Amino acid sequence: MGRVEGKVAFITGAARGQGRSHAIRLAQEGADIIAVDLMEEIPGAPYAPATEAELAETVKAVEALDRRIVASKADVRDFDSIKKALDDGVAQLGRLDIVSANAGLSTQMAPAQELTEEIWQNMIATNLTGVWHTAKAAIPHLKAGGHGGSLILTSSEAGIKGFGNVAHYVSAKHGVVGLMRSLALELAPDFIRVNSIHPTQVDTDMIMNEGTYKLFAPDKEHPTVDDFRPASQSLNALPIPWVEAVDISNAVLFLASDESRYVTGVTLAVDAGAFLL
Repeated sequence: MGRVEGKVAFITGAARGQGRSHAIRLAQEGADIIAVDLMEEIPGAPYAPATEAELAETVKAVEALDRRIVASKADVRDFDSIKKALDDGVAQLGRLDIVSANAGLSTQMAPAQELTEEIWQNMIATNLTGVWHTAKAAIPHLKAGGHGGSLILTSSEAGIKGFGNVAHYVSAKHGVVGLMRSLALELAPDFIRVNSIHPTQVDTDMIMNEGTYKLFAPDKEHPTVDDFRPASQSLNALPIPWVEAVDISNAVLFLASDESRYVTGVTLAVDAGAFLL
């Protein structure tokens, strides 16, 4: 216990899924949390957006661990929005040590030439520009603290290998790796470490929806999770169809803690060996 005791973590996309899991896991180990989420529909996403009630559940879970949390609505696509939310959180909690640029989305899947301009732009704006906005807002606070810090950028298995029918997603997630490597060099003199995490399929709303199932079982009119399971398992070397959000949170915790104090510029795959296939 106490691996990030006394530290403050900023987490985007914190209302549910991986973001909520990261907030809880870091709070379990002593961190206070600044949490944001969009909680609005983005055109092309094949699943319902997070809700204010879900963000409230994140708040409740962190407070149950006797940690402080400042939660608000913010859009990573809008730099002023994300900066205001973070500035307000730091003003209330006093510092910033850890950043989890977790917010992301999946959208309609199709061959690259069939993707609409809107689908492409929404993907890049959220999954790449949104990560840059998060880092841009956080860096001044991390530097001002004078005690280093950890920037953790959520990429994907699609950030280190290609997949068909998701060129927009693969492009954004590969872009996150380039951003991570540049930031790692720029921020090293201030002892701010920057790394990316690359999950395989994770049991969250972003993956567990009919749009994803349809991609893997196109012959089914209304595919179910049972139709998706064997196809998803075929992507992993270990005999599992997906990992749980806490598996990613444990990697976030490691990169946030002093246990990884000399780890920077790393693409950390939590992928059940998917990269090997």
